[in-house]
Amino acid sequence: MAKKITSKDEDFSQWYQDIIREGKLADHSPVRGCMVIRPNGYALWENMQDALDQMFKDTGHENAYFPLFIPKSFLSKEAQHVEGFAKECAVVTHSRLQSSDDGVEVDPDSKLEEELIVRPTSETIIWDSYRNWIQSYRDLPILINQWANVVRWEMRTRLFLRTMEFLWQEGHTAHATKEEAVDETKQMLEVYRTFAEEYMAMPVVTGVKTESERFAGAVDTYCIETLLQDNKALQAGTSHFLGQNFAKAFDVKFQSSEGQHEYVWATSWGVSTRLIGGLIMTHSDDQGLVLPPKLAPNQVFIVPIWKSDEQKEQVLDYCHEIMDELKELNVRIKLDHRENMSPGWKFNEHEAAGIPLRLTIGPRDLENNNVELARRDTGNKEIVDREGIAQKVANLLETIQDKLFETAQQRIQDNTHSVDSYDEFKEVIENEGGFVYAHWDGTAETEEKIKDETKATIRCIPLEDGEEGECMVTGKPSEQKVLFARAY
Repeated sequence: MAKKITSKDEDFSQWYQDIIREGKLADHSPVRGCMVIRPNGYALWENMQDALDQMFKDTGHENAYFPLFIPKSFLSKEAQHVEGFAKECAVVTHSRLQSSDDGVEVDPDSKLEEELIVRPTSETIIWDSYRNWIQSYRDLPILINQWANVVRWEMRTRLFLRTMEFLWQEGHTAHATKEEAVDETKQMLEVYRTFAEEYMAMPVVTGVKTESERFAGAVDTYCIETLLQDNKALQAGTSHFLGQNFAKAFDVKFQSSEGQHEYVWATSWGVSTRLIGGLIMTHSDDQGLVLPPKLAPNQVFIVPIWKSDEQKEQVLDYCHEIMDELKELNVRIKLDHRENMSPGWKFNEHEAAGIPLRLTIGPRDLENNNVELARRDTGNKEIVDREGIAQKVANLLETIQDKLFETAQQRIQDNTHSVDSYDEFKEVIENEGGFVYAHWDGTAETEEKIKDETKATIRCIPLEDGEEGECMVTGKPSEQKVLFARAY
């Protein structure tokens, strides 16, 4: 298989597209801005779902499902919310088609009494349900998550990172007190941080968004931010403290233990298939996709080699024995015994697909009771003894997982800067990129000026306390340095 992947140093954007194509993760759809997620990509998403879903359930959440269509009037009830999403909404205006000379056309008599919005996010329709479910403090908290698709009418799209339709999960919780809701918001941020770092091997910074960057209708938006190999930032997950905004918009009250009627406190939080884009840009190389073992659909591929039918039978028996041992340790493994492809072709295909570990077994390995191991992350190969191979492979997968995180962490550290002057800030952003910590005076005017002049945005206000100083632009007092970067 000839290499078809552009070097990331030559053209990072094309490299990203090539990785997706050669890894068979997704294709562009006939519908502009949408994507077809191929089995390799969907299996990766399923593994992300499985891990996150268990983490949600371990923190007391349940799954439910709410309608794809939202009455237009619902979005009008929360002013900031409708303003934030108005330009991204797909609207259903008619209910049917009819035959025409050109095939079909919209039946003009089927115009809806009220237009329906294709779900851009579900706060409004969920809080309409919560109004019916909540009467007393005994009904709280409600801790619900849903796995769904959403539609946001994006003009500039890129597979996984930004598409008109994408898959995600969205949590929506209701609480009796502000303190409970804030604790929930922070708890789910920590769930996302743990998942990103321990499963995706993707280091992140946690913080709070500025007012101009927060979710429409939220009081505070917490986020995880990571830095990709092109030194651009990616918002990888968000957790929102919604205050009582949606409870007031939908008149959701509960009777407290003291007999008072009070508005409910709310949160929402979500991550999406954008995580797959982040994963690609965090670990992959010019040979193809690189996947952390915890999320790889297949952690190990065995490639058997033989020259005769007799050798084939012996080699495959040897492979199956090893497979059975590895499956007992819950290693996800496949045997590639296709006969219409050469071993070299298979090696290249598995490399492009990001399989963490390859085992190659031929007649000589049987004679010597050996196995050849090849790591995807480093390319290193070694011959190991057949005895105890399952535990060796399991240990090596853990090593690969840890090494990917350490490599990404070191890269981010090497590309993180702290500056004091605006001139230095502009020079670093323009010539080096990466994360840049700098003082900001807290005003939207200064934030917008920096964005206009440098294309860098405030990714977050870090949760860790920092030293006070002076804004790099205005010289006004600043409580702490905030995190800037150019971003996707």
